Order: sequence, then C-alpha cells, then structure tokens
Amino acid sequence: MAKPRILIVEDEAPLVTLLRYNLEKQGFQVDEASNGTDALAKISHDPPDLVLLDWMLPTLSGIEVCRHIRRRPSIRNLPVIMLTARAEDQDAVRGLETGADDYITKPFSPEALIARIRALLRRSGIAKAKTKLVFHDLELDPATHRVMRNGRLLNLGPTEFRLLEFFLRHPERVFSREDVLAAVWGRDIHVEPRTVDVHIRRLRKAVNGPNEMDLIRTVRAAGYALDPKVA
Repeated sequence: MAKPRILIVEDEAPLVTLLRYNLEKQGFQVDEASNGTDALAKISHDPPDLVLLDWMLPTLSGIEVCRHIRRRPSIRNLPVIMLTARAEDQDAVRGLETGADDYITKPFSPEALIARIRALLRRSGIAKAKTKLVFHDLELDPATHRVMRNGRLLNLGPTEFRLLEFFLRHPERVFSREDVLAAVWGRDIHVEPRTVDVHIRRLRKAVNGPNEMDLIRTVRAAGYALDPKVA
C-alpha cells in the first residue's frame, strides 16, 4: 500500500525540517512548498493526500490557498489542516469557515499533529460500507463518495461528508456536540466543541438549496439531528 503523501506549506525552514523528520519517521511521504503560489501549482499538478497549510505565507496566504482549493472541483475534497500562530477564537473559526478541516495552534507537539493527520485521513477515506444512504430527497453513496439532493450533485469537504454520513446512519436521533465529536473526529483527538458548529453551518450551506427544506435540526441545549421537524 502506498504511503500517504503530505504537502507541507510553510515558509519557516526549521519548522519544515522538524515536520519532515517526524512525518517521514511515521511512514508518510513528504513534499513541501514555501509560498502559496507554489503550493497551488503542486496541488493542481499532483494532489497530495493531505495539506498542512500555514496561515501566514508569501504570495498567497493560507486562507487564500484554502479558498482556491475549495473552489476547484478536482481538488475540492482535499483534506486541509491549518497551522496557525493566531490563537484567537475568531481566527480559528475563520480558518474553518474558509474550508479547513482542522487547525492546530503553534507551538504544537509533533505527536499531536500526527494524531490529527491520521484522524483526518481516516475520516476522508471512502467508507467501508457500500450501501447507499437515503433520507427524504438526500442520497449518499459511500462507494463513490457522491452526495445527491433532488438529483443535484452536492460538493462536500471530507469532514462534511463524514458528518453527513454519520447523521444518515442515525436519522432523527439527536446528538450532542460531544457525541458528534466522538463519532466523527474520534475520542482520542482533542477538538473544540465549537468546531462542530462551524462544520454544521458548512454542511447546511452545501445541502440546502433555495426553497429546500432544512434537513438538519438544531435542538436547543441538546445538539443536532438529521430531521426536518421544527425544534
């Protein structure tokens, strides 16, 4: 089996050296880019399995690179982890809303980052179950990784796909944010509960077209459910 390939997009050479050493030690292939323009060129030519993307970069910022990735159909589902020295909550949320699947704040331990990488690669892989999942006019095919609503192909990032798959396997059940974190991100990964809210908003935006019923119900003080009933 081919080793997963990670693209490090970072302009701090010592950090790149540290990341490369630890990733290769754990069995990953590593490529690197020191600015946003080179990163997009490499991603477009030969997409990696996952991108480690620094927030502050020459030529194009990490936020701009992430926007470009999510706008291009051929690479839209590429997993992205944002590396940031910006610890403020609004900056972390902004990174997630731009399209990042996860973020980690500098300084961080290589072990923590590698755990995040492995979890995201697991989430973004094609699900083992091959049976199509259907709820109302929404259909998800784990085998082809396609999601349709009313015959319309939906473009979901890997985390939103995994999140929707989880809800489709348990329709009309209410799950707390902690339940969702454990099921979708894994119990061994520390992720802030607000991350769920960001991804739910992104999922709603992708799933609900104009004049379509909102299939994702927010239950006050309880959590979320795939259920068109009014809370």
